[in-house]
Parts: sequence; C-alpha cells; structure tokens
Amino acid sequence: MLLSLLVHFTPSEYFKCTSRFVLGFLFQFLLLNVVIGQSSTFFDTDELIEFTIKGDVKALLKDRGEEPSYHKMTLHYSEDGNSLEIPLKVKVRGNFRKLSSNCKFPPLLLNFAKSSTPKNSIFNGLDKIKLVTPCRGDEFVVQEYLVYKLYNLITPRSFKAKLVKVTFQDKAKDKYTGPFYGIILEEDKAMAKRNGSRLIKDIKFAPQAIQQEDFLKMAVFQYMIGNTDWSVQFKQNLKIINMKSIGLPVAVPYDFDHAGIVRAPYAKPAPELELQSTLVRRYRGYCMEDLKPLNKVLEFFNQLKGDFYAVYENNALLSNNYQQKTIRFLNKFYQTINKPSMIKTEFGYPCNPNGTGNIVIQGLKKH
Repeated sequence: MLLSLLVHFTPSEYFKCTSRFVLGFLFQFLLLNVVIGQSSTFFDTDELIEFTIKGDVKALLKDRGEEPSYHKMTLHYSEDGNSLEIPLKVKVRGNFRKLSSNCKFPPLLLNFAKSSTPKNSIFNGLDKIKLVTPCRGDEFVVQEYLVYKLYNLITPRSFKAKLVKVTFQDKAKDKYTGPFYGIILEEDKAMAKRNGSRLIKDIKFAPQAIQQEDFLKMAVFQYMIGNTDWSVQFKQNLKIINMKSIGLPVAVPYDFDHAGIVRAPYAKPAPELELQSTLVRRYRGYCMEDLKPLNKVLEFFNQLKGDFYAVYENNALLSNNYQQKTIRFLNKFYQTINKPSMIKTEFGYPCNPNGTGNIVIQGLKKH
C-alpha cells in the first residue's frame, strides 16, 4: 500500500524514499512544534507597505548564477512617523524569473537578523522571506498577488501574501529604481505551523497520496486560474505539509505567474501539454473513473463564486480592461463546472490514454 502511494522510482530510490516516508510519519508529532514562527501581525491586514532597499543594487541584480551570494543591504521605511533602518542580507532566488533573458528584476530572498530588527517594527519576527519583483511590468505582480488572495478564500492551508511597494537605491551611484509593486510571501515553516503541521521536504508522493478533498480543491483551483505549471511528484510550485489532524499530506500551491488569469506576457505552457496558451485550461488532476467525489468540490466553488468575483470587481489596482477579461475568464470556468457533459470532458481528461493529462512535468523549460 505504501509503495503504491509513491512515485515510480528505481529499486534503490524506492527503498530510500520509503524509509524516509516511514520515519517522517513516526516523528511528525515530535517535530511538529520545532518550527520557528514569524510575526503574527505582518500579514494581518492588506495595508500597503512601502520601503526602500539600499546597497550595491547593481551587483545584487547581476548575481544570477547557479549559486547567488548574499549582499549586505539596508531596508528603510517609515512607521508611526519614525524613519527606521534595518540591516539585512539579500540574494537572488528562483528559476525562470531569475534569468535576465526572461525578467528585468529577479525574485529576491530577504534575510533579516533578529538581533538587528526593531522589536516594535512590523518586520519583527520575519526571518527569510521571499520578495516577488516585477518581471515585465508590475501590473502582473498585482495580478499574481490577487491569485494568492483567491486561494486564501478556499483554505487556510495556503500561503499568505502581502502587496508592497519597493524602491531600490544604488548607494554607489545614488540611483533610484522604482517604486514598483512586489509581493512578500509567508515563510514556509510559518505557513506549516499556522496550520498545525510540518513541512515534508525529502519524500516524493503520487497525487493519490494527498488528502483527496484538499487535492481536488487545489487541482480545480489550478484549472480555474489556467495554471499547468505544477506537479505533486516533483513538488513543482507546491509545498507538502503533513496535517496532524488528518494524518495525511496536503499540497499547498504557490508561484502563479504562469497562470492564464495573470496574463503575464512571458507565460507559456510546457510544450509536452500541447496547449496553445495559458488561457486554454487543462485539468491536471489524476484519473478518477468515478467523478462523484468532485461534485462536492465543484459545489464548493459555486458557493465561492461571488467572493472570487469581488476580488476583481471595482478593484482600484486593476485596469478596467483586465477586470473585464478576468470576469469573462471566470465565466467560462463556471459555465464548465455547471454543465455535466463539460465536467465529464474536462475533469475526466486525465483518464484519456491518448491525451496529455498524465504527463508529469518537473518544471517549465527555459523559453
């Protein structure tokens, strides 16, 4: 039974992964409370935070190799009328967006030192946090940020995200770049701890090993937003957490810039999927001969319809054109999930032996 839940590997890989699987579950309760949390207030509101990162920005942005180094910087911002300065280390991260041929600004990792972060600061308690920067226009950052807000409506087993405005100041040339929108994401361990769980890093799972209702909600969500850039088997743009309350792993998605709903100009589906664009939806769950378990999930999405649309309607951060296109994109999704013949065609697709529904993608290739 255990082996049937794991991805197909060589015999030596099976032994290694099975051993880790068993040990992970044996020690899950002992390790549950070892994770370190972050500030409980940083993500509590949607208030926009503005700050400036100062240092050798040119050297930082050029350091996009396989193993980028940390660069000493300072973060400057105002809080309660006071100007504060926080020393930190910053380095480039990511894969696709890290490449200068793909994106002007790479994603960054901000590493705060607890000893030098003011206790009364909103940044107090943060450790190593991801900062999403504009790749080709900060409107796409805002549009990706709203996808995180959509998934927050579905489940607390999701990453919290905060929209910020960032300016870079190169101290050598006293040159300013920005301000532009960015996204700060909740730390992995903090998300896990908030959900009474722990991260599972080394074990590889088949999708069928994930708690079914959570998996179906996640997979239908990815279909709704037009995102195919994910896989459970390779933890592609997913974190796996183990829930003490249910005793089964849960997949938590992130990194939505290749979703059709974001409309990033550089986003393309993997060639193996044979899709014309990210605006063409493809359900990438596993084959279910009986789709009855999906009925409850689709009804759940129907109940959230008004909340989803409210994220986009009359949103001052968005252009009218984008709002209208997104509403039409969501309309097509709701037409599909409320028509039995379309449900069978779209969500039964992974059972098609001649289709691309069961292709496992380790990661999008460099376009």
